Amino acid sequence: MAGIAARPIEDRPMLGIVLMLFTYFLFSCVDVSAKWLALAGLPAAQLAFMRYFWHVVISVGLIAREGVSLSRFGTDRVGLVLLRSVLLVSCTVLNFIAVRYLPLTLTSTIMFSSPIIICALSGPFLGERVGVWRWSAIVAGFGGILIAIRPFDAGFHWAVFLSLGNALAFAIYALITRKLSGKVSTDTMQLYSGLVGAALLAPFALAAWQSPATPLDWTLMVGLGVLGWLGHEMLTRAHGFASASALTPFSYVFIIYLGTWSYVVFGDLPDRWTVLGALIITAAGMTIWLRERWLVKSEPGRLVRHPAAETGRPG
Repeated sequence: MAGIAARPIEDRPMLGIVLMLFTYFLFSCVDVSAKWLALAGLPAAQLAFMRYFWHVVISVGLIAREGVSLSRFGTDRVGLVLLRSVLLVSCTVLNFIAVRYLPLTLTSTIMFSSPIIICALSGPFLGERVGVWRWSAIVAGFGGILIAIRPFDAGFHWAVFLSLGNALAFAIYALITRKLSGKVSTDTMQLYSGLVGAALLAPFALAAWQSPATPLDWTLMVGLGVLGWLGHEMLTRAHGFASASALTPFSYVFIIYLGTWSYVVFGDLPDRWTVLGALIITAAGMTIWLRERWLVKSEPGRLVRHPAAETGRPG
C-alpha cells in the first residue's frame, strides 16, 4: 500500500539548528509539566494518555482541514509501525513515572544514554559493524551511567530502573525507526503513534482519573499533548532544513534546559556525580557521532545516523 512520500531537504542549516533548540525546549516543558503534575498526585497513566490524546486530536484535525484521505497513511509494514508505537508509549509512561521520584537532571542524563545503547545494539539488530573506537565510547558511556545513578549509594532510588527502561525502549524504538526510514513516512509513523498511545492508555487513564485541582494544572495537562505534538513537528521541520549530522550536537541542550527547569521550579541542583556522569555520557555520545562522520568521509554513500537527532525524544 502506498504511503506518503518523504519531504525534500532544503539547505538551511542555521534555521534547522534554531528549530532544534526550540524543539528540545518544548520537550523540556513536557517533562517539567509531567513532574509538576505527578507531584500534585495525578497518575502517570492519565498524564501519558493526555499526551497522546491531544496529539491525535491535532493530527486528525490538520488532516481533515487539508482534506487528506486517511488511506494515504496506509503501510505494508504495519507490524513494525505498531511495535514502534508501543515502544514509544512505554517510553512515555516509564518517563512520567520516573520524573515523579527522580531529579530531571538525572532522568535526562539517563535518557541520553540511549544513543550509546543504540550503537551497542546496531550490530545484532541492523548488521552494522561497530569498531574499537565506538566500543570504547560504549563502555565509557555505561561507566557514566553507573557514576550518575550510583547503584550502591544510600540515596539510590528504584525509579532509576524505570528511567533505564525508558532509555532501552527508546533505543529499540530508534532502531526500528531506522529500519522504517525511507519506507514509511514520518507523518504516517506519527499518526500511528498517537492513535496507538491514546487507545492503549485510555482504559488505564479513565480507571485512575483525577481532576486537576487548579487552572494551572489543567493548562499543564492539556499542554502535555500540545507541546509534545509541536515538539515532534518542529523536529521534523528541523530535519527538513539540515542533516542529522549537523543537528546532533544541539540535542544535548536538553540536559541544560532540564537542569535550569529543575532549579527554577523545584529548587533541585544536580550533584557532582550526576554532572560527571552527564559529561561522560555526552562525551561518549559525541565520540560515536564523530566516528560516524569520519566513516562517512572514508566510505562515500554511508549515512550519518545519530538517533538522538533522528528520532527526537519521546514524550
